[in-house]
Amino acid sequence: MWTRCWIPVKITCVKAYPLKFKPIYKQRIWGGQKLREVFDKDLPAGEKIGESWELADLPDDKSVIANGELAGQTLGSAIEKYPKEITGDENFAGPFPLLIKFLDAEDVLSVQVHPDPETCRRLGKGEPKTECWYIISAAPGAVIYKGLKKGVSKEKFAEAISKGSVADMLTKVSVEAGQCHFLPAGTAHSIGAGLLIAEIQTPSDTTYRVFDFNRVDEAGKARELHIEEALESIHFGTCGDNLSVTTMGRLVDCEYFKIDKGHQGKNCELLLSAGQMKTLIILTGFGTILGTGAEPVEFKAGDCLLVPAVYEGAMRFADDTQYLTVTI
Repeated sequence: MWTRCWIPVKITCVKAYPLKFKPIYKQRIWGGQKLREVFDKDLPAGEKIGESWELADLPDDKSVIANGELAGQTLGSAIEKYPKEITGDENFAGPFPLLIKFLDAEDVLSVQVHPDPETCRRLGKGEPKTECWYIISAAPGAVIYKGLKKGVSKEKFAEAISKGSVADMLTKVSVEAGQCHFLPAGTAHSIGAGLLIAEIQTPSDTTYRVFDFNRVDEAGKARELHIEEALESIHFGTCGDNLSVTTMGRLVDCEYFKIDKGHQGKNCELLLSAGQMKTLIILTGFGTILGTGAEPVEFKAGDCLLVPAVYEGAMRFADDTQYLTVTI
């Protein structure tokens, strides 16, 4: 007797093209409407939108493709069907290894920390997170808090928590547009008011708040703090003065991702070679990506595009354009 057996087969009939995504907007107590003003994002009216997740593949937040043949599918499902075409690795196992956001800090963020892999194992929970911030725009006098001041111990930090003076323990850094600040896991940090930022990070939403500047929401309720987890996660031997800041060329080169800054003038062209998946974050300008046998894909400031590993084409810039290229 014959037994019918179904063998799963990878589908490989899609024509590769640069993928665009529907943003996932996150309301935050510190957010505003600057993403509408700067990038013409279709934000919910009147809401404080602090984050626009441009590329995500987390359990509860999955980017949906907005253009072409794969429109309507999630990023994860598209990669599952076409792993080699998109990632370059036929045996790629998700989730997608990046989370890319735009942040609108109309007000100051909480002082917080993200754990490293060892801390997650020790605590038995959470996902590790290393990130960087590219400063898109900064109000006069804008600052970030990046790492601890020299000599701050766990005991001194814990005492500052009880006194409400945690911000005094952090390295306060004046910032301006064009800077990229790298924050490895375990770095205590905060973003000051008046900043628009592109955040590139590992795929984690684990955040331990340790101080929220004593604010409350519209209902008069303070946000939850995670003091025990934060004290376990912070690298107390790391001084903020030793954390890097870059402004051009290769901005970040860490084990999780690499970021390069590009700048092209009006009517210039840039070839996109096959062989490596890349993500493009458009900061200014606009133009079109053209590839043989594929429909043109337009891009503009505020877009985030995933270029599949097998795609070959060219970016044509209709205006002076700055962009970030992220690879893994």
